Amino acid sequence: MHMKPSILLTNDDGVSSVGLWAAYDALTPIADVTVVAPATQQSAVGRSISIFEPLRASQIKMNGRSAWSVAGKPTDAVIIGLYALRLNPALIVSGINIGENLSFESIMTSGTVGAALEGSNQGTKGIAFSLQVEDQGDKFDDPRLNEQNFDAAKRVVQDVVSRILEREFCPHADVINVNIPSVVKGGYEITRLARKLFETGVEKRVDPRGRPYFWINGPLLEDAEEGTDVHAIRKGNISITPITLDCTAYAAEKEAREIFLH
Repeated sequence: MHMKPSILLTNDDGVSSVGLWAAYDALTPIADVTVVAPATQQSAVGRSISIFEPLRASQIKMNGRSAWSVAGKPTDAVIIGLYALRLNPALIVSGINIGENLSFESIMTSGTVGAALEGSNQGTKGIAFSLQVEDQGDKFDDPRLNEQNFDAAKRVVQDVVSRILEREFCPHADVINVNIPSVVKGGYEITRLARKLFETGVEKRVDPRGRPYFWINGPLLEDAEEGTDVHAIRKGNISITPITLDCTAYAAEKEAREIFLH
């Protein structure tokens, strides 16, 4: 009997997110899937790891499907899956995130991408999937109640993962970051990261006691240059960006030597 490859499925929206279970439904026909995900919403925590507090992991049922709920961050869930549950997956899949994860700016803070990066750092390559939202407020609503249509995203998840399992992971990449437009108009586009996704701003407000507080905000950028993940999504293409853990700026080596070694 042919054994299905094993996949550790996680996310940053929490174990009850409809996006996570959309990915589960897409993957179970082609893989043996184990869900190990944060117990609660953990968006924008990046690769933060819980090293000052204990972690609890509980086996739960969601609509009759088994999962591990980890009272921690996405990276914690991956580490628990690999080292406490002793899973030995062929691949780590993170998502489907409710909201796009595009540009330098976003992937450095994304818990979705952070989980995939952590897995790769521990020796198991990862794919991160994110679905664009038309209303940015959807990113902050209860992920259990999101009403977005995941049908196209599920097809992309199954196809991308099938291709990787049938061939091999890109040897010079640690993570494949996949962003799916809310309405898919084209096909796959291999992209690079845009520099920014938001026009960052800070709004100052005053609480009922007259003391100021601040709210980080800012609209999405309208577009970015050709070849970037942001531009691909704006066109309706599925953005596929290979990412590496190595943040070394090799192009700056010569200048660094001039500054510090002479």
